[in-house]
Amino acid sequence: MKYVVCVPDGCADEPLDELGGRTPLEVADTPVLDSLAARGVVGSAAVIPPCFPPGSDVGNMSILGYDPAAYHTGRAPIEAAAMGLRIDADHVAYRCNLVTVDERGVMVDFAGGHPDSAVAAEAVAALDRELGGEVTFHAGVQYRHTMVAPIAFAAAECVPPHDFTDRVAPRPVGAAASVLDSLMQRSRAVLADFDIAANQIWLWGQGRQPDMPAFRHHHGVEAGLVSAVDLVRGLGVLTDMTVATVEGATAWYDTNYEGKRDAALDGLAAGLDLFVIHVEASDEAGHAGDVEEKIRALENWDRRILADLITGLDSMGSWRLLLLPDHATPLARRTHTTEPVPYLMVSSEAPGPGGVYSEAGIADLTPTPGHVLMRALVGAPVVST
Repeated sequence: MKYVVCVPDGCADEPLDELGGRTPLEVADTPVLDSLAARGVVGSAAVIPPCFPPGSDVGNMSILGYDPAAYHTGRAPIEAAAMGLRIDADHVAYRCNLVTVDERGVMVDFAGGHPDSAVAAEAVAALDRELGGEVTFHAGVQYRHTMVAPIAFAAAECVPPHDFTDRVAPRPVGAAASVLDSLMQRSRAVLADFDIAANQIWLWGQGRQPDMPAFRHHHGVEAGLVSAVDLVRGLGVLTDMTVATVEGATAWYDTNYEGKRDAALDGLAAGLDLFVIHVEASDEAGHAGDVEEKIRALENWDRRILADLITGLDSMGSWRLLLLPDHATPLARRTHTTEPVPYLMVSSEAPGPGGVYSEAGIADLTPTPGHVLMRALVGAPVVST
């Protein structure tokens, strides 16, 4: 038996007037997804547990079958793991966005214009030279980077920058707020020397590095994943999954969909039991409020991943597939929300009752905790209620 988990990040949404009261999932032309839903189980998943922020760290941890209540310590330490950083027990990692904040203090762009990763790495190196010492800065991808600091720096409440696009950015509060705010303000002079849209850093998502059991021990199967997002790759590193690298895979609209599909098929053919395919494009479109790009991302999933993925799986024998986002990213809100999301579980061997994979299609269903779906995928099938 082979298993595949598909994560179209943030694809769930809310009805939009400009789409005639429908969502992107309802409008997108997705014949393969529709046919899979017609022979599978469509259900409602609470990927964000109560009292947790609706972040990709929490949502993807749930999807991988790890209860956030037991394992979640913060977003940044997960990303740090993907960068090869091991955080000492007396230190914390902070997510360090390169952002654009105007003279009024308004968050113009939480992604700092999506700078080229090589140029961004030069800017982060300069930050480490000019502001480092007690803290250290480490380059990631595009606008997503990491700062490591002593544990005392954790005593602050910091708001994710994507939560207040086009609004005045709230500064940190708490015992460490002043030192964090000082670093963010001082970063302006450093970034002014670079030809990028970002004009300062934004620190958030702090935490100690979690101790998570290996995926093979937790679920009893050997697994791999592919993603261009350090957060998701970090979860793979922390759980000792095989983390694939695909040329041209980005965390943007232009990602290599076919390369990610082929990485999954190649990994399964090489002996892995389970493979996770994560694509960020639909989430980025949600944050940008770009309706057309969100619909296009869903259609790309269908024709550039799912179509040949199913053909490839059929050639290997029996398989099961789970598809769901890690959270909703409504276009009108341009940030993540905690609402349950639709999931699809389909088996090549045991047809389900069928359903419609959409937000409306799960409106009357009782949500299933997101972290139990992985165990259901590799064990007993889930029955929607």
